[in-house]
Amino acid sequence: MAQYEQVEVQPGRTDRLVTLAWQVVSTIGVPLIAFIVLWQGFLFLRDTSAPKYITAGIAIVWGVGGVAAIYYILNWLIEKLPSQIRSRVLPFLFVGPAMAILAWYLVLPVFLSFLLSLQNATSTAWVGLANYAFALSDPTMVEAIRNNVFWLILGTGFSTGAGLLVAILAERATYARVAKILIFLPMAISFVGAGIIWKFVYAYKPEGADQIGFLNGIVTALGFPPQSWLTALPANTFFLILILIWSQTGFAMVILSAALNGVPDELREAARIDGASEVQVYRRVVIPYIRGSIVTVSTTIAILTLKIFDIVVTMTGGNFGTEVIATLQFKQMFQFFDNGRGSALAIILLIAVTPVVWYNLRQFGEQRGFK
Repeated sequence: MAQYEQVEVQPGRTDRLVTLAWQVVSTIGVPLIAFIVLWQGFLFLRDTSAPKYITAGIAIVWGVGGVAAIYYILNWLIEKLPSQIRSRVLPFLFVGPAMAILAWYLVLPVFLSFLLSLQNATSTAWVGLANYAFALSDPTMVEAIRNNVFWLILGTGFSTGAGLLVAILAERATYARVAKILIFLPMAISFVGAGIIWKFVYAYKPEGADQIGFLNGIVTALGFPPQSWLTALPANTFFLILILIWSQTGFAMVILSAALNGVPDELREAARIDGASEVQVYRRVVIPYIRGSIVTVSTTIAILTLKIFDIVVTMTGGNFGTEVIATLQFKQMFQFFDNGRGSALAIILLIAVTPVVWYNLRQFGEQRGFK
């Protein structure tokens, strides 16, 4: 009986050129055509005198329907190609435009910010690395870097640790669902809103006046003088970090609770049969099993702490020794109007966040569900 071997036909040079051309069209052409169509529609709607409800209807049809039509037509054209070329080009039709848009809104601004960081305050002359030298030698910048390190270590560590502890304790609690809801509620509050709430917690009035702050109310009730929590160095930074912990513990708890539910009961029972205590079961079996989830939660919160901004601005405005890199960057750009130094600080912050982002994505890639 004749034996046949399936031989994969390698695409020729012409096929590769056609494939590349279609990939470029799918990646760049679709968003470009969509932009032109949407822009012309915007000009038409801007200049029309039609009633607003008609204008709104046209905008919906023009925006959503127009882009959908572009994708449909290009998909129809790709379907007409030979199967070998079609299979190589089709993913670019849907993924390529998204990548092109991301490059436009992410890669290009980073490049332009780097160019601005090499120029003076008004972006009229090149100064080389002078802005970076200032950023890394200015005493306020050194203070900001120190505070960011505190946020990174304490904020990440305590948020993840508290979330893990609550997740473990809630496994056998009678009212676990209610407890989880209450702990998760701060996640629904923005950092600005959390800052306003905690301002009432830390509120200070001179001794003898009525204390409206929660902490000072307790302190004075115990017979001690009221404390100015937000101006006391260096404890004020830790009081701000407490707000992050309060807010992010719920996030860590939810992710780690799901991870704990995925631990096979057989592993725990086997450890107990071998004579392990409950503490040893969690320390030597459960926690190593969910290590990937713990790392993912930790790196996600770490990214948040490196670019922390809202809490500091709302609570202290960066005063009293609480500056972080993001607040300094904001002040240089929008208070001192120094585009060069502000852009340099933005690039430094990006460099600080990038390794953590890369490690986080790597952890996602190593998880079974993403392989």
